Amino acid sequence: MATTDSGPIDRPLSHEVEGLRHAECWEVLASLSLGRLAVLGLDGAPDIFPVDYLTHEEQIYVRTAPGSKLMDVAHDPRVAFEVDAVGDELAWSVVVRGTAVRLDADDEIEASGVLELQSTNPTVKSNFLRITPREITGRRFRTVRD
Repeated sequence: MATTDSGPIDRPLSHEVEGLRHAECWEVLASLSLGRLAVLGLDGAPDIFPVDYLTHEEQIYVRTAPGSKLMDVAHDPRVAFEVDAVGDELAWSVVVRGTAVRLDADDEIEASGVLELQSTNPTVKSNFLRITPREITGRRFRTVRD
């Protein structure tokens, strides 16, 4: 039996899964700034990194420090990107599959706004990635009482 701070819940819980439309996925992505970037490592094994990001014109921009993410993306640009959250009666997830490239054109870096992106990690981050989506999917999970 499930419980709450005020005691046991005497009714079973059921879950409803609802797909998010394309525009809703982008609204979710635009509302957050911390996600997870999944890459294929040089050894062929998947790896995942928490990253600060922003969206601009249906692209995802990441500010990152030098290291394995950049080497992995240079070796194989196929990536997945994910954000999620869980609330009292609602949970959701958005997954983007696409390609990532390291940016070196100052005009695109400036236009994207990624220079203003504040990092949650104090490491100096002077490299930028752009993720171009190939596929974007999202789901919302509602918890309802029977």
